[in-house]
Amino acid sequence: MKKEDTTIKYVEENSYAYEAGLEPGDKLLTINGNDFRDVLEYRYLLSEPVVTLEVEKKDKTIEIIEIENDYEDIGLVFPDDLIGDAQSCTNKCIFCFIDQLPKGMRETVYFKDDDTRLSFLQGNYVTLTNMSDEDLDRLIKMHVSPINVSVHTTNPKLREMMLHNRFAGKCYSIMQRFAKNHIYMNCQIVLCPGINDRAELDRTISDLSKLYPYVESVSAVPVGLTRYREGLCELTPYTKETSKEVIDQVSAWQEKLLKTLGTRLIYLSDEFYINAGVKVPDSDTYEGFPQIENGVGLVASMREEFYSGLKFAPKEIDDRYVALVTGEMVYDFIKGLCDELMSRYQNLKIDVQAIRNDFFGGGVSVTGLVCGGDIINQLKTDAKILFIPDVMLRDNDMIFLDDVEVYELEEKLNVKVYTILNDGYDFIEKIIDKELEF
Repeated sequence: MKKEDTTIKYVEENSYAYEAGLEPGDKLLTINGNDFRDVLEYRYLLSEPVVTLEVEKKDKTIEIIEIENDYEDIGLVFPDDLIGDAQSCTNKCIFCFIDQLPKGMRETVYFKDDDTRLSFLQGNYVTLTNMSDEDLDRLIKMHVSPINVSVHTTNPKLREMMLHNRFAGKCYSIMQRFAKNHIYMNCQIVLCPGINDRAELDRTISDLSKLYPYVESVSAVPVGLTRYREGLCELTPYTKETSKEVIDQVSAWQEKLLKTLGTRLIYLSDEFYINAGVKVPDSDTYEGFPQIENGVGLVASMREEFYSGLKFAPKEIDDRYVALVTGEMVYDFIKGLCDELMSRYQNLKIDVQAIRNDFFGGGVSVTGLVCGGDIINQLKTDAKILFIPDVMLRDNDMIFLDDVEVYELEEKLNVKVYTILNDGYDFIEKIIDKELEF
């Protein structure tokens, strides 16, 4: 691994580094006499009450600076956050969503990262297939924790097949090694009907539960299939019946693990419940929502916040007419919340519309993959205010996955667009244009 550029890009005001006289353009050479290659080693070496920095100043002179950092960040910002080029994925997973993207999108959309640093820093999931023994020793030495692992199955041969990688079968033994060294993990399983569910899912849950408490949580999500699968492994989507089978199987495991471990450990994404026509469990079932970023418990979380927020909603609002778009999968749920608000405020009209995902096609119906072009082509409303869930936008930019920008919606639909969070309190306040009265 090459060392990244350690020239200081920015020094936060009033930080330890600022008070020590470090400036943009200075270059950090060593910490406590140790070289460092990236952000993980940088943070690891700073985890001392007193650190000694060797710095090359802009005039090329060398200074030795001692900082008492009280285990806090010292306030230095480097180019690329000391990440450099993210480590790419070497697998050819049978369920990979990126392999199912249409051609002609922005090049960065097609990049598959599989970088343990990003797992630790940003919550990305990694397969552990591109790590040498040296890499593993390094993670253990620095006690990088938690690590988010794309497991999919603990059956070595099956995992090699699913990831098309002869090294993929080592995953569970690596996880055992992590657990032995007290490194915590969160796990993800992408379920593919007839491949890694049923008996194989039983095996995977059983194996992962043996690593508790170092395996902190496990999520299971259904494979996502677009219409762009020419030449790819033949997969089928989950139906109402097979989704119900998965729910029954995982519910039995949750009941068993709650008794033996004191936690349900494994949680299903909302899609399984909605596909099966089964009520999404209450928020208590998700035990703090450890996997909400994977779409696990989004409905339960928002539902709880919404009905809690209603207790603090004002009695009256001004006349209001707005539109709201959502994905097909959660349309009924979102429409129910809007109906609740309209029954409370007779002068409130909410035009809720589900947007069919023509861009990706296939069975894609989740809100986060709705694209701007489909909204432009399908939305029919007289409202001048349009709310879109913020998960539709890429990396907090005002751009959809199809590169359509928010301003294009505003121009072509003659509306003013606002984002709305997956948060019941924010949902109420944005729709009624009033703050809740806590």
